[in-house]
Amino acid sequence: MPTTSTDRQPVPGKRKRRFRRQPDGHIQLTERDAAIIQAVYHHRFLRSTHLLALFDGGQGLVRRLAELYHHAYLDRPREQIEFYQNAGSKPMVYALGNKGADFLTQHCGVARGKIDWTAKNHGIRTLFLEHTLLVADVMVAMELACRQVGRIRLVGAAEIVAQAPEETRRRKKPLQWTVNCLYRNEQAELGVIPDAVFALHYLERPEGRNRAYFFLEADRATMPVARSNLRQTSFFRKMVAYHATWKQELHARQFGIKNFRVLTVTSSPERVANLLAAHRDLNGGTGSKMFLFTDEGALKAANNLLALPWRNSQDDEPVRLLV
Repeated sequence: MPTTSTDRQPVPGKRKRRFRRQPDGHIQLTERDAAIIQAVYHHRFLRSTHLLALFDGGQGLVRRLAELYHHAYLDRPREQIEFYQNAGSKPMVYALGNKGADFLTQHCGVARGKIDWTAKNHGIRTLFLEHTLLVADVMVAMELACRQVGRIRLVGAAEIVAQAPEETRRRKKPLQWTVNCLYRNEQAELGVIPDAVFALHYLERPEGRNRAYFFLEADRATMPVARSNLRQTSFFRKMVAYHATWKQELHARQFGIKNFRVLTVTSSPERVANLLAAHRDLNGGTGSKMFLFTDEGALKAANNLLALPWRNSQDDEPVRLLV
């Protein structure tokens, strides 16, 4: 692991500022540090609470995250300053720093490019930060749930793409696709960009019946549930695109998979009810179990995300991923 030194020393005993780097002494990266840098890169943003859950390090880990920030392996997006101003002490949000990007290039084969990660992190806006953190809430909870259960393995997007047809593997953006849609005599070509793509590998099931694939949608209620036509952004338009994907079997062509479900985490139970009604409308009033819904409150209260009861538009029977 590389060792770095600094040429600027902070004043002894003085508390370091949250959003101004003040490196001191030397830092030598450990295997855990490397895993932390990779995790932050993978999720784009992670709270300190996410990292504490994933790496179980207590206050020692909190101090280490601060060291990795002050030595530029991690960054602290300044957009989160508003969190501290409005709500007192909040978990720190971390992003990839420039030295962290250099490390991933040198030791993990991640293309560095010419990205200035500090500038990129400082250019984000609150809506993007909060949306990305909601995605991280779900995916970190899913990883922890799989660890807890033991007989289910979380399969990430990279592995799914690696096993996809060659045409998909060669694409610059293999997790995106377009689909021709027809709804109530209106035609539109819609792009589909899931917030996350993953699978659950049930280790005790027979081969060929041991994987369930999911597309995740993190809905913070920033767009209308439905609008007058498909040219306008709405969550209903997402539903139309996913249904067309299923009917045309684009998931098989894109990823080589037989089925999928769409997990939607939204802002409130009331928003869930509105999305369920919209989904029933899409299915002629009958609904289906292709879309599963929950809200942020239920997500945070769940002891294990795999045991969480998800709602569907077909009936009142909850759907759990732990089977």
